[in-house]
Amino acid sequence: MPSTLTRLATLLTVFLIGIALTGCSMFGKEADETEGWNASKIYAEAASEMDSGNYKRAIELYEKLEARYPFGRYAMQAQLDVAYANYRAEEPEAALAAADRFIKLYPQNPYVDYAYYLKGIVNYNRSVGFLDKYVPMDVSQRDPGAALDAFTDFSELVKRFPDSKYAADARQRMVYLRNNLAKNEVNVARYYMKRGAYVAAANRANYVIERYQRTSAVEDALETLVAAYEALGEKKLAADAQRVLDVNRKAGRFVSDEPAPGEVSLGRKFWDYLQLDQN
Repeated sequence: MPSTLTRLATLLTVFLIGIALTGCSMFGKEADETEGWNASKIYAEAASEMDSGNYKRAIELYEKLEARYPFGRYAMQAQLDVAYANYRAEEPEAALAAADRFIKLYPQNPYVDYAYYLKGIVNYNRSVGFLDKYVPMDVSQRDPGAALDAFTDFSELVKRFPDSKYAADARQRMVYLRNNLAKNEVNVARYYMKRGAYVAAANRANYVIERYQRTSAVEDALETLVAAYEALGEKKLAADAQRVLDVNRKAGRFVSDEPAPGEVSLGRKFWDYLQLDQN
């Protein structure tokens, strides 16, 4: 009798352990609903999530598509979509990395200009923080690093693809960025003036005048230059700078600020690229 109970107890223990192990595997790994989906199905679902604004889910699906079907037009298109989805999800570093990856893998792709443009847009917007949405700020007083990156991205696009449908907007943004970069230099010069670093202020103002001609910041740079020379006791140089300032004002040669470019509404234009919706 005891041996029978022992055998029953052993069988019951094995049974319970089996159930426990099965339960662990069931709870430890969620079922993947995409298992068995082909590339077309995954892409369509990812596109639907993107259109609905579910960018994180869209990114997850695009990455599964690339992992399972690394070759072919769906995977190639998914890389562009991932860059855009990360941009919309406010993940600038991931968006830039995805765009760079596409450029590296497909330098001759007819839509690689979009990747360059998207890089510029990401850098153009990445310095706009949460408070900027509610409190107006002078963009020329921000760290110019992202603006310089954006200017470089847009100039690369314009140089490589002058006839791109994105080139006109890129040129407009380059003008706006150049104006703000010049204003940033003037702000630095004014900071030096407040600190009594008049030589540094004069050098910075001269830098704007020489490098950023035809920007609205030149007039302010000349005013700062006059003040710096006067503070240094350089009366002749101050008079020369004042004369240049007066002549250009009278002739109306100083340009006004360019209006800020409008908000970018790229949308999902990728269907038009490879006609994936027709397959």
